[in-house]
Amino acid sequence: RHAEIKHGRVAMAGFLGFCAQSTPLVAGEHSLPFRLRGENSVFPTPPYRGFVADVSPQEQWDNIPLYGKLQIITAIGMLESYGGGAGEP
Repeated sequence: RHAEIKHGRVAMAGFLGFCAQSTPLVAGEHSLPFRLRGENSVFPTPPYRGFVADVSPQEQWDNIPLYGKLQIITAIGMLESYGGGAGEP
């Protein structure tokens, strides 16, 4: 029963993440207001090298560098291994 609830929550979080990544706020062009010589300008500020704007969540995952993907998978694996024995005596 505990595993079913846990997997249901993970599925809901995954769906919410997919919906959030589909919005223009996340998938669109990122910019940061910057003052240069007293003028108000907006310069693009990509969150990581190789960032491509206006792509689907699947394409966003494909654009993440290999080491970034490994960090995400390792962090999820560590949380999974820690949570697996949390309720046992």
